[in-house]
Amino acid sequence: QRVNYSNDLNKYVILGVTGPNEYENNVDNNWYTNYSAKWCLEYTIETLNKILKSKKNTYNKVIIETSLEKNEIKKWKKIIDNIYLPYSKDLKIFIQNDGFLNKDLSTVSDIPKDQRPINQNWSWDRILRSPYIKQADVLQGFYFFEDHFSKEELESNFNYYEKFTVHESSLSACIHSILASEINDLEKAYEYFIRASRLDLDDYNKEIKQGLHITSMGGTWMTVVEGFAGFRVRNNEIYFNTKVPKKWDSYSFKVNVKDRQLHIKIDKNSTSISILRGESIYVNINGIKTLLKN
Repeated sequence: QRVNYSNDLNKYVILGVTGPNEYENNVDNNWYTNYSAKWCLEYTIETLNKILKSKKNTYNKVIIETSLEKNEIKKWKKIIDNIYLPYSKDLKIFIQNDGFLNKDLSTVSDIPKDQRPINQNWSWDRILRSPYIKQADVLQGFYFFEDHFSKEELESNFNYYEKFTVHESSLSACIHSILASEINDLEKAYEYFIRASRLDLDDYNKEIKQGLHITSMGGTWMTVVEGFAGFRVRNNEIYFNTKVPKKWDSYSFKVNVKDRQLHIKIDKNSTSISILRGESIYVNINGIKTLLKN
């Protein structure tokens, strides 16, 4: 059992975890962790219900093989409805974890340049007590579950947590670039695209001698496809919400999706999508549902 009930909060809590921010260890109620746990339980119940309706024999087999009991599912529903998700009404943000707002909330701009990256210059104790975030934490949750939240919620949390994030991880710049595109801050999105694409070339984190960061290379592709082009698959439908960075005239790429290969070309005036392989399909382009014919 990983969740326990807090009589003080009258909520279910998850204690002693490390969320995406590796500069905080053994914290309580990491928002990303709690929200992800809630979603996992919701998804499991949804999947079990689908199996029950369509394949009852399979459902019974799953119940037997996992030793799942009905009272467990009831408990899951209680947890889903009453899990603790730290939130500040004053700041209008989800709180990264218990105690985060009690820290000395100095921003990244306050760190002397000769002390960066902090993981090579500070003691671990000092890092743990600082507000600095190695890579997207709350914002990682917004990336995975962006359709659960409003643009206003995303923008509020992005503007708050970005100033504490040191990006001393190859996983960080790409997520910030994609989310910046989502809130239409193309200048910042492009800035993070450059950081992701040149992480090793410019040795941002002074660690290239340890090897290349393949994650940032993949993340660079994501900033273009998911960020600038706004590629998503939602409710089994394909979406593009396209933008072009100020310094570019156009860009193009290919994606394999739903047994098709699509070629996408985007410039400042238009978006062109063609099917290179596969059957005709509907695609949503900048809010307009369009039939792509092969």
